[in-house]
Amino acid sequence: MSGNEFRFFLSCDINLPVTFRVERLEGNLPPAKSSDSDIDSASDERRAELFVECALYIDGAPFGLPTRTRLESSGPSYSWSELITLSTKYRDLTAHSQLALTVWDVSRGKEEELIGGATILLFNRKKQLKTGKQKLRLWLGKEADGSFPTTTPGKVPRHERGELERLEKVVNKYERGQILHVDWLDRITFKALEEIREQESSKNGNSKLYLIVDFSGFEHRVVFQESGANFLLPSPIASTNEIVNVWDPEVGKFNPSEHKQLKLARSLTRGIIDKDLKPSSNERKSIQVILKYPPTRSLSGDERQLLWKFRFSLMSEKRALTKFLRCVEWSDIQEAKQALELMHKWETIDVCDALELLSPVFESEEVRAYAVSVLERADDEELQCYLLQLVQALRFERSDKSRLSHFLVQRALRNIELASFLRWYVAVELHDPAYAKRFYCTYEILEENMMKLTAGVNGDEDGFKLWHGLVRQTELTAQLCSIMKDVRNVRGNTQKKTEKLRQLLSGLLSELTYFDEPIRSPLAPGVLIVGIVPAESSIFKSALHPLRLTFRTENGESCKIIFKKGDDIRQDQLVVQMVWLMDRLLKLENLDLYLTPYKVLATGQDEGMLEFIPSRSLAQILSEHRSIISYLQKFHPDEHGPFGITATCLETFIKSCAGYSVITYILGIGDRHLDNLLLRDDGRLFHVDFGFILGKDPKPFPPPMKLCKEMVEAMGGAESQYYTRFKSYCCEAYNILRKSSNLILNLFHLMAGSNIPDIASDPEKGILKLQEKFRLDLDDEACIHFFQGLINESVSALFPQMVETIHRWAQYWR
Repeated sequence: MSGNEFRFFLSCDINLPVTFRVERLEGNLPPAKSSDSDIDSASDERRAELFVECALYIDGAPFGLPTRTRLESSGPSYSWSELITLSTKYRDLTAHSQLALTVWDVSRGKEEELIGGATILLFNRKKQLKTGKQKLRLWLGKEADGSFPTTTPGKVPRHERGELERLEKVVNKYERGQILHVDWLDRITFKALEEIREQESSKNGNSKLYLIVDFSGFEHRVVFQESGANFLLPSPIASTNEIVNVWDPEVGKFNPSEHKQLKLARSLTRGIIDKDLKPSSNERKSIQVILKYPPTRSLSGDERQLLWKFRFSLMSEKRALTKFLRCVEWSDIQEAKQALELMHKWETIDVCDALELLSPVFESEEVRAYAVSVLERADDEELQCYLLQLVQALRFERSDKSRLSHFLVQRALRNIELASFLRWYVAVELHDPAYAKRFYCTYEILEENMMKLTAGVNGDEDGFKLWHGLVRQTELTAQLCSIMKDVRNVRGNTQKKTEKLRQLLSGLLSELTYFDEPIRSPLAPGVLIVGIVPAESSIFKSALHPLRLTFRTENGESCKIIFKKGDDIRQDQLVVQMVWLMDRLLKLENLDLYLTPYKVLATGQDEGMLEFIPSRSLAQILSEHRSIISYLQKFHPDEHGPFGITATCLETFIKSCAGYSVITYILGIGDRHLDNLLLRDDGRLFHVDFGFILGKDPKPFPPPMKLCKEMVEAMGGAESQYYTRFKSYCCEAYNILRKSSNLILNLFHLMAGSNIPDIASDPEKGILKLQEKFRLDLDDEACIHFFQGLINESVSALFPQMVETIHRWAQYWR
């Protein structure tokens, strides 16, 4: 149940008898009244025999017969712990139902002696049934009064309440399950509570007498409602300023009057007038604020009304189209028709805005077809940036053979690299039972149309050979899976498994050493591979034993890949795609941060290929060379350069650190340690293994920026000029990527239906976390201060002189 949700039962629906438990009496009994018959025994210790009389009063009048408990004489602590069941049912109660409880003593013979009484309302001021333990102060020498209002209220007066009363209220919540039970902590707490109870008892001198009553509880709160009523009675006007919760049964339901008003305000007959309407200065400011909203933000009723009112004057503003289309009441045929007419006359939108129109928010086939027409303007390189998300967007189409599906196939027929990636992206989704048919339909369209291609369209190969070449990629991955299975079954260390791998490649599977025909590399379809080099292939020392394979290429070069089986790398594929995209966005602004967006391709739900980049982990480097600088001096020594290395190498290192610091912050990359931070010989640092994204992290207290102490020390420390340059690159990159926040958010929104773990668990929450990282509420200058603050906090966490919270961040890297 969410924090804003209130579940309840109505009292008129509960056909159960009123039940409660009379628990015990707290405090010492008052001295007995003396008489002639017992003067001689006045000095004897008194042993009273007590019972409690329980009577129900409704609106000040007695209702039913009183009920008595059994006699209890085990003083000084009198405990009945007796369940009382009245003949009256909860549905018969009124808001002013009261329980009158009187304690009597029969130890003095036939005549009953009155000890005291107290009265308690069954419903509180919010008309909710009281549950749990209630502590009632007895009015000594007075019988409980059931009139309304009563003269013997059991509620302890405010001026008499102490720490004990406050704690008992908390205990009541604990027993109702509203406070989490923690055994070891509970034992300590209740022991302390007993000590406080003893202290309070000795301080008050036991001059007060209290009766403890325990009311029955229900799964949800019980709210008073009279039988036959279909709404709550309005609360009486009170002189106090208190909030009264009233249930409105019409909340969220269709309101005819509001709907009529909306129809009149947006009447299509006003179209002629609306054409001449111009927004005022304040309205223009409001519209500009709306247009800056991120694509994930929904519009309020007033905002939708404002954009609809000035729709004609906004047609020259291309950013406004997606916001306008969110305002349309698509169930209204006439309104939808006018909106579609305006859409085609609107200033043509950018490709990143077209991606928004393919999100699940827009269901209209005409709108989605318009988005595809805009995408047709994108070149192949840009289209490849979004291809993964466009394939996922097929889930949100209205039919299996959609305009988007045909568009992707047609573009793939003109570019074999697009065709190869499209085929893999679709093939991986064939395992999704909900959408397998739709993805298979696209797969068939691609196969059917490619087979029809004639020779000369793509080089000298005809369509049949092209398609067969792509199918051979799948055959190759199937053989690699078989090899992994055989290698894993080998007993022994990694060396023995590597020997088995090379033996298989040279013997039984020698056809993999020299292919009959070249195969397009699944990772880079533009590269033709002709065989595996057994002597240069090995097994990684890991639980899954991934293969590291060296392929010969047709032009005599070689390419190295890692093949994994047993691990879902679709999340890694997405992150690396975003690194590649962000690298492209930064370079378009003339900022090259020497990123390493290595290629990743999922070839199944639990298998895939990764490009192998020659590098070493920071953990290895530090264990062998003690510092990053010592390692770089080995490859780029320069006596006159900073720290004994070339200025170019240090600049490369600083830039790559800045780039990945910004990207890992935006994407919320988690589980960073020195084994998944790699360094290339030329000084390029890069991250691998993206098992946790969008703020998720298995380690407690992750720092906001993923900077380790060794990285800062390689820049000369937090006071050096090189560290200042690092911060400058970070802030510049952050502001550049903020300009493309809509594009990045749209791409993640299209992934909302995917099976990627950290997105599928809660797509909406994940996208909102991503949106928060861009700080769209700040301008560029404020963002520089914000981001510098983040860096300073994270770097300060690496040094021992800082406070406890920052110390926790320091533990992250250990």
